[in-house]
Order: sequence, then structure tokens, then C-alpha cells
Amino acid sequence: MRIVIADDAAILRDGLAHLLTARGHEVVAGVGDADALRAAVAEHRPDAAVIDIRMPPTHTDEGLRAAIDLRRDHPGLGLLLFSQYIETRFATDLLAGSPAGVGYLLKERVGDIDDFVDALHRVASGGTALDPEVVGHLLNAGRGGVRSLTPREREVLGLMAEGRTNAAIAKTLVVSDRAVEKHIANIFLKLDLPPSGDDHRRVLAVLRYLGI
Repeated sequence: MRIVIADDAAILRDGLAHLLTARGHEVVAGVGDADALRAAVAEHRPDAAVIDIRMPPTHTDEGLRAAIDLRRDHPGLGLLLFSQYIETRFATDLLAGSPAGVGYLLKERVGDIDDFVDALHRVASGGTALDPEVVGHLLNAGRGGVRSLTPREREVLGLMAEGRTNAAIAKTLVVSDRAVEKHIANIFLKLDLPPSGDDHRRVLAVLRYLGI
């Protein structure tokens, strides 16, 4: 996997590049601001970009706004936001239409590099990887609701929003795969999602969950 890293903290950027390279990936560029990120993606055409949200010059939301531009200009690029902060406004804009190929992880909550690499693989292959805390903030800021779902169904849908497979959801909730399948079928029914392939309906259900 070919990766661009954008983070103004040079030590973190170089350390992450070393860890990814040690696991067989190619870090084609490491940059410290949003304009350099846009240029690096245009030049190297990576499979994925790891992007901090707050970068120069204002250290507010430059990385997130750059991610929105990259999603528009390079639709096949996997985008993994990796930040200390939760920014709901532009994150909602980034996820609008489809969360496929997008991840949002909080730096202080990633304790295992293998989990991070797994999330990066998911977004590079068109999946999602959303931290539960990020999902909670997006839900609270969302424009819609899922009031018809039971607490367990909301829990299942929240795990779907994190990009978990049915097997991973079953393991997390300590239930059978069949029970998860039943919950997901009920979610599709209650959210009035017509048959169109389970993968597509999962994306639509997550969008409804996030209120997008």
C-alpha cells in the first residue's frame, strides 16, 4: 500500500512512517501542511492518506478541509483522519453521500499499531473506520434520528458505523453471528431501506445513523 502522511508534528509523522514501512508499506511522502498534502497526492497518487486535522497556518481545520477536496478530486483515495480533536461540522461534509473509504481515529485512543494499520487497510479498500467517540459526536450533531431502533439495534448500527464486520460485531457483543444478522435485518426494515445488496444498505444505514 502506498501512503501519504500529513501531520505538522515531525516526530509523529516520521515515527508513523517508520512503523508503516516496517510492515511492508511504502510511505511515498510525509508533509506538514494541507497545501503540501494536496500536491503530494496529485504527484504520487497513493492508495491512502493519513491526515491530521489541525495544521498550519491557523491550526484549526486545514487537514479536514483538504480531505474534502481530496475526496472530490481523487475519489478512489482512502482517507484516514488521525487527530486529537473531533470536528463535527466538516466531518459531516466529508461523510456526506457515502462514508466508504473514510476513517476518523483519535490519536490518544489508538493503542495498537496493528489496529491502526487494519483501519488504514479498510479505508484504502473502500471500507470505513470510525472511532466510537467520533461516531457519538457525529450522531449528536446529526440532522436525523434512529428513534425506532431498540438500544441493541443502535449498538449494532454504531459498530457498523465503525466499519466492523458481522463477525466482529458478534465478537464485541458476545452474541452469535445469526443474532447479528437478525439485528441488521431489523435495522434495514425499520429504516425502510429497500433491498439493494447488503453492502449498499449498510452504507445507507450508517448515513441514516449519522444523520447525513
